[in-house]
Amino acid sequence: MTQRREFLKKSVLGTTGITIGAMSFSAKSYAKIMGANDRVRLAVCGVNGRGKSHINGFGKLDNVEIAYLVDPDSQVLGSRVQKLKEEGGLHTGVKGVADVRKVLDDKNIDAITVATPNSWHSLMVIWAAQAKKHIYVEKPASHDIYEGRVALAAAEKYGIVVQHGAQRRSSDHWRKQVSEIRSGKYGKMVVSHGFACKPREGIGFKPNTAPPPHLDWNLWKGPAIIDKYNENLVHYNWHWNWAVGNGELNNQGTHQLDVAYWALDPEVENTHPKRVMALGGRFKWDDQGETPNTMFALAEFANGQYVFFNVRNVNHEGYVREVTNRFYFEDGGRLIGENGEYVSKNGSQPRNVTVKDVPMTEGGNWGSFITAVRANDPSMANGNMKDAHYSCTLGHLMNTSYRLGEKVPFNAKAGQFGDNKLAYEEFMKIHAIARDGMGVPEDKAEYVVGPWLEFDGEAEHFVGDRATEANRLLADPRNAGFDIPSPTSV
Repeated sequence: MTQRREFLKKSVLGTTGITIGAMSFSAKSYAKIMGANDRVRLAVCGVNGRGKSHINGFGKLDNVEIAYLVDPDSQVLGSRVQKLKEEGGLHTGVKGVADVRKVLDDKNIDAITVATPNSWHSLMVIWAAQAKKHIYVEKPASHDIYEGRVALAAAEKYGIVVQHGAQRRSSDHWRKQVSEIRSGKYGKMVVSHGFACKPREGIGFKPNTAPPPHLDWNLWKGPAIIDKYNENLVHYNWHWNWAVGNGELNNQGTHQLDVAYWALDPEVENTHPKRVMALGGRFKWDDQGETPNTMFALAEFANGQYVFFNVRNVNHEGYVREVTNRFYFEDGGRLIGENGEYVSKNGSQPRNVTVKDVPMTEGGNWGSFITAVRANDPSMANGNMKDAHYSCTLGHLMNTSYRLGEKVPFNAKAGQFGDNKLAYEEFMKIHAIARDGMGVPEDKAEYVVGPWLEFDGEAEHFVGDRATEANRLLADPRNAGFDIPSPTSV
């Protein structure tokens, strides 16, 4: 396997090398990527929902073979295998298996991709690293803070390529915005604000039943401790259950959280916030979901910069969809929306500065991963495991505050942010939408208001008030057979 990885690396790098800056490659280097010897053989794990995008995305790349599909649902698995075989090409020999461990034993497999429930993500990174396989792991790369640290330790120890499914890391548009912000083009950024506001519906109530015969329920659960099978888990609504998912904040929101974190000043890169808080609720739906459908959260970093985050999922007449990022600067200027429109305040203007581009490997999120695999170079991943750990932890910290929250009357007094006027302004926008758009009755419903939590980023544990309760949520309980090692023994 080591010899094969070295061959792939030599094939992609050739004799001309690469341009490190923006990670662009010469035609001569790409010309060397040819023939069966440098074919990248993949296994796609989790083939419902997002897994179909993995099959389509990787399956269309030159000289990439999908050799395995992995899923505990035999009906879904059989259908995907049959369809892939019928499409022909390199994938006609694809095999379907239920357990990823059978794939990891195959020395001809170079990498796995993961589109399973969140509670599986870090464990698959750890297993892949130990088996010397590269891995493309969907967002979020971890289900809790501790397992994310172990996955990072595994990736670094074994030197594998890990690319996080935070697709904006492969976008020229977002790279340009982040490069300009970090270079000081707009002055000092004070708030990096993410939005995961897309309409959804409630999930109702389903009874616990026996799992269907075509589903290996123990494999589907994997690490997650769940008492009974319920249709409101399989195959998508697990996102709204804490044992398996992380709510919208670290579902769709992982993309926008990652950009918000990415845009912070370089001095706080690869650090955690020093304190966080969150508030919100699960309004209107009255269903089995546990996670909030409305949320405002904020995190403060050591340099004084904040990350704000909004979740608004309840559909209503006049609903405004916002799945984006905004950036607020010290002089009042703002960057708004996907196109990075600059909004001046009191005559604020962009600065004439030299922009230092942040690095990015070309090829989109699918192609860039394959390029990094062929080069056997973890640094070429667009959003590696270290990036993933820090941006995902940001969401886990916010969720922890919410989960420790107390119910208070639904009114403007719920948002207590000290002298942070901008935080109150943003909270009041959400409050007004919930009241006037969603129809949540003032003082007759309840917010869940989480505490301010202090976090020791070096030790990765909570300190101060409520630390004991918060630290219990650093690591999820796990089913036997799906344990993880410590960061030092991985």
